[in-house]
Amino acid sequence: MVHYNPKDWITFIFRFHKSDTFRQLIPMMLVIGFYTYLICFFEIEYWKLAETSHVKNISVMHGLLSFVISLLLAYRTNTAYDRWWEGRKLWGSLVNNSRNLALKLSAILKSENDKDFFRKLIPSYAAILANHLSNEDVSKMLFDDFDLDIDHNKHQPNQVAKRIFKKINDLYNEGKISGDQLIIINSEIQSFTDICGACERIKNTPIPYSYSAFIKKFIFFFIMTLPFGYAFTLGYFSIPVVIFTFYVLASLELIAEEIEDPFGNDANDLPTKKIASNIKKHVEELL
Repeated sequence: MVHYNPKDWITFIFRFHKSDTFRQLIPMMLVIGFYTYLICFFEIEYWKLAETSHVKNISVMHGLLSFVISLLLAYRTNTAYDRWWEGRKLWGSLVNNSRNLALKLSAILKSENDKDFFRKLIPSYAAILANHLSNEDVSKMLFDDFDLDIDHNKHQPNQVAKRIFKKINDLYNEGKISGDQLIIINSEIQSFTDICGACERIKNTPIPYSYSAFIKKFIFFFIMTLPFGYAFTLGYFSIPVVIFTFYVLASLELIAEEIEDPFGNDANDLPTKKIASNIKKHVEELL
């Protein structure tokens, strides 16, 4: 995730981060600029259509469609940001529930061996969930001396949650945890699987294909027809105007595509691994 100072306007304007859409759109912007130049040349110099009134009026269509496309892109961006923000709230809940579980267990458990077990396993759930959502293998554990015995062919977060609940149940059978205490910590244990399922819902349910494809086609045909109308009113100055219009519209779509899946490795995705590291630090302090 990119860390920045929101008050530093100069840096925003004149610095192009590696995740900036400008870098990704440069090839297409050059193609659009050359395409606009050809339209201007043929309409003004070759075909001399400047006196044809009905061709001039094509810009009226773009004025009407610009309102429609602005609504579509606003809805598209808001929907993508809602998915990103929901993911952040879920991971915030995972942080709080991990703390609460560690806090309750620190008061309930008396054995240092039992505390050490949860001191290592609770943070491991967050780390494995982060790798699970980003489709990565758990190649490196948080603790070198703690064998999680994870089967990579099975649902990895479920295996860790199962071990946590099994340990709690064993402590209950041994009389180290009472029935009332088991009820007290049950909500935190259950929340782990609930959070995992909600994150998987965001991860595995993209924006419907027909909706995403329609917006891309709309932007494409809007930009491709834009030079036909503005060539008469702006002349060759329509080249930078069309390029800038394409940059704005395409950038909004690219940003929405990036943040609608907040659990990947893009620059603007959620820092799940850093959050997992903070959970490890807090749980170790409490236990």
